[in-house]
Amino acid sequence: MAKIMLVDDAAFMRMMVKNALTKSGYDNFVEAQDGAEAVKKYDEESPDMVIMDITMPNMDGLQALKKIRENHPDAKIVMCTAMGQEGMVVDAIKSGAKDFIVKPFNADRIVQTVNTILGQ
Repeated sequence: MAKIMLVDDAAFMRMMVKNALTKSGYDNFVEAQDGAEAVKKYDEESPDMVIMDITMPNMDGLQALKKIRENHPDAKIVMCTAMGQEGMVVDAIKSGAKDFIVKPFNADRIVQTVNTILGQ
């Protein structure tokens, strides 16, 4: 089963995504609370894909996306954004993000996105 890294400074958001994916059979997760931790854990854990918030302390999701893609050009990263952050989404896609999910989350959209990116 694929290893998915969930990156968000809000623990309840990581839990919501994890719950949606667990119901669809995913059970191998790595979690990070900010972009800096995500970059470090990506190197250590080599996840199959990442679901990452854009707005976080220490290092935001766009910075982390760019750093991870520098070292791992094939990284599959999906960005999460709140409504009204369209400009950040454009930056994320230009920087190599595979897709984006808008908060508040729709569980079916999360599962569909993960299945598509992982080819499930």
